Amino acid sequence: MQRNRIALGLTAALLWGAGAAPAAEQLVDGIAAQVGTRIVLISEVLRVIGPQEAAMREQGAPEREIAKLRAEALDRLIEARLIEGVVAQLELYAREDEIDATIETIAEENGLTLEQLYASVLFHGMSREDYRNQIKQDLERRNVVQGMVGSDIEIEEHEIRALYDDQFGSMPERTDVVRVRQILVSFGGPSKRTAEEACEIVRDTRSRALEGEDFEVLAREISEVAPSDGGDIGWLERDQLADWMDEAIGPLEPGGISEIVVLPFGCSVLRLEEAREIERLSYEQAKARLHEQLWSLRMEEAYREWMEELRGKTYIDRRGYFADAAQFGTPTFPMAGSEESETQ
Repeated sequence: MQRNRIALGLTAALLWGAGAAPAAEQLVDGIAAQVGTRIVLISEVLRVIGPQEAAMREQGAPEREIAKLRAEALDRLIEARLIEGVVAQLELYAREDEIDATIETIAEENGLTLEQLYASVLFHGMSREDYRNQIKQDLERRNVVQGMVGSDIEIEEHEIRALYDDQFGSMPERTDVVRVRQILVSFGGPSKRTAEEACEIVRDTRSRALEGEDFEVLAREISEVAPSDGGDIGWLERDQLADWMDEAIGPLEPGGISEIVVLPFGCSVLRLEEAREIERLSYEQAKARLHEQLWSLRMEEAYREWMEELRGKTYIDRRGYFADAAQFGTPTFPMAGSEESETQ
């Protein structure tokens, strides 16, 4: 079943990667929380939210917001320690071959070789060993979730049918869809461009595309809409398009480039990538996906209830600055040279 696979995207894993603590604080390590017989260190909390905290400080965020970020990070780490305890108790450890297979799948789904994937991980400040450890933790969390709550979830046929009627019941039997790339250059506002300047950039870009340059590459270079995706704004239902977009791509065949469109906030040019007529999925065609969707939702609800119960049964002691998550005040971590600066 699809639910037995773990969806481990590169970005999600990197959110738990290494990040420097704010240089201004120069904090010495200590215990942020005790979870049963396990501990969470202050350095772990700061590492998890390092890049986010640095960005918030650059933007002048108040200490209350910084403290809230730290408290939320600690809460995630407490949950991770609880999971670790269950993994150890029930011996639900991830095997090395499972870790290898998962990383290979992530690389394949991102169109990367293994070396390219690890290079990307290193670029984002996470070592190969830390990345593998994160994958291991995610796999073990999956094992716990499926073992403790997933096996008790049952989905009835009438529930799947009701979801199908809700999602597909009002859809027409056939629908025209189009896939579009867009290059947009804004004017006014933060850009401080005039409409003429923005449209001149788009006009020049359109000419380059008509002369044979790759529209996707140009979009990555110039567009303010989905630049990392080469301006790809995905599949759109034809009858749901805004009037200006429908008029722009209406005369085009796949591969065609529109005239320049002047919008209230910028100038744009579109390329029609593909056009299709799709049929509404039958109940039998959609059944497996809808079952998976319902199972995932039910599982998440059951997991949250189980986790709250586990928290209630476990000794959890947040220390010092983290003792009152609602305070969101000025940090009072022990500083270098103080008597309290040793790891407790």
